[in-house]
Amino acid sequence: MKKRYSLLLGATALALAPAAAMAERGASGHLNIIYWQAPSTLNPYLSGGTKEVESASLILESLARFNQDGTITPWLAESVPTVENGGISEDLTSITWTIAEGVTWSDGSALTAADFVFTWTYCTHPEGGCAQSSYFDGVTAIEAVDDRTIRISFAEATPFPYTAFVGSESPVLQAAQFADCLGARAPECTDANFGPIGTGPFVVDDFRPNDVIELSANPNFRFPDRPHFATVTFKGGGDATSAARSVCETGEFDYAWNLQMDPTILAGMEAQGRCVVMTSFGTSVERIEINQTNPDAALGDTRSTAEGGAHPFLTNQTIVQAMSMAIDRQLIVDVGYGAGGKATCNVLPAPELYASTANDACLVQDIPGAIALLDGAGIVDSNGDGIREYNGMPLRVLYQTSTNAVRQDTQALIKQWWSEIGIDAELRNIDASVFFGGDPASPDTFQKFFADVQMYTNNFAGVDPQAYMADWACDQAPNPSSQWQGANIPRFCMAEYDAMIREMAGTADLQERGRLARAMNDMLMQNYAIVPLVHRGGVSARAATLEGHLMSDWDSELWNIMDWRRAQ
Repeated sequence: MKKRYSLLLGATALALAPAAAMAERGASGHLNIIYWQAPSTLNPYLSGGTKEVESASLILESLARFNQDGTITPWLAESVPTVENGGISEDLTSITWTIAEGVTWSDGSALTAADFVFTWTYCTHPEGGCAQSSYFDGVTAIEAVDDRTIRISFAEATPFPYTAFVGSESPVLQAAQFADCLGARAPECTDANFGPIGTGPFVVDDFRPNDVIELSANPNFRFPDRPHFATVTFKGGGDATSAARSVCETGEFDYAWNLQMDPTILAGMEAQGRCVVMTSFGTSVERIEINQTNPDAALGDTRSTAEGGAHPFLTNQTIVQAMSMAIDRQLIVDVGYGAGGKATCNVLPAPELYASTANDACLVQDIPGAIALLDGAGIVDSNGDGIREYNGMPLRVLYQTSTNAVRQDTQALIKQWWSEIGIDAELRNIDASVFFGGDPASPDTFQKFFADVQMYTNNFAGVDPQAYMADWACDQAPNPSSQWQGANIPRFCMAEYDAMIREMAGTADLQERGRLARAMNDMLMQNYAIVPLVHRGGVSARAATLEGHLMSDWDSELWNIMDWRRAQ
């Protein structure tokens, strides 16, 4: 058992990298960052969108993070608990963390174990919805042993207990600030959600949702010489191409995230010498989610929920299998991703231990096979209009995604391929700030899923997929009672899958955990709740004058922003 932990964790007691000489905090001046998908909130518990999680990571922190190699690294904690150092109980039912000495909130008050207890209560409140609730799956109690000691207890042996308060998606909130924001009141706490008090390197000076965040160095940050930048502008809006130009051509910005654009154009920009393009492969997958429920607006409040009933034809596996077979994934990579993408048939593409090979047939487009499959099932075009019918219903789908040139190109290609097999697609794109926003009143969020199919990218922090695979548990499906929070976007629900989630939570052997994760991936793939397209590398660009950045696709790309500095 102890040997297995050593293999899993690697060098877990890494200290944060020291600054390159003791310098004055803020000596590098101002930093301009552009995330062309603008954040709608700075509370990652109210939105599962990457833009919200990563912008919030400048302010809010966790006990540990995942570095550029995917290695778990102590952050607010003194060290990473293991069985060897006594931080994890021998029976694997609890983990005990110790907060590093001298950590304060940006208002000068002490960070204590009580803040972690509160955050758990906040996210698991029965009257509220929490976008990151899967990070607390299996947790029965979080206790403040003393002011600096947190003990997390689990219902059963938990071989990988690094979920709660590990990574950028599960930070600690200040209990004093959020005390009146529990349950249904959580979305109403605008001041706290837009300006959280944190322990991170920066504080919020001004936040304009879906536009811009102005930040300044935290005067109470635990490292007196960091952050190196005194102020930060975090700009949202625009598109990937204009964001790239703002770093690589005009020099208006220092860092541009998520450059999902024509790879040849990006290479041409980099050749000018003003920027460095970086790619890091983690677990990100561009996928098409298949709505397992009925999105018909006539259903009212039960639209796109289990209560509204199953989708009238997309729960027929033959139909969705044919839709998947018709797609040329390699062409999508070639056109839109270049070296930043790999064709994939899995929603869990990495690490290698967890990557299935059982679905690899999808790597080769097979339109004749898709046509034969539908014909053989009696799903035919009976009236000669070019569109097949199932139980008298034409196979017409509303296919939505965020507004992005690469995604619109992908949509157009897939629409053409689907038309060749007798399936019609209406294409819709929604501004990314709205699509990935956390507004429970908006009908256009990806969580609402008021469409038949939708396309976007998601991933998980770290290298263990337990919490990620638990996202597709039955009880994780968004619905009105959860304020449309929840990570099970396609509304997939199988008792056998939920049973495997529970089994993995109690399995210590790494090889067996790999087998279970692959089996869960295969169940999602072979029931066609998800149609994977591209294993995406994170592609971003930094100014050539920006130093200290360590690219990671295992956590927030901004995970080590305290160490970023202007080249001398």
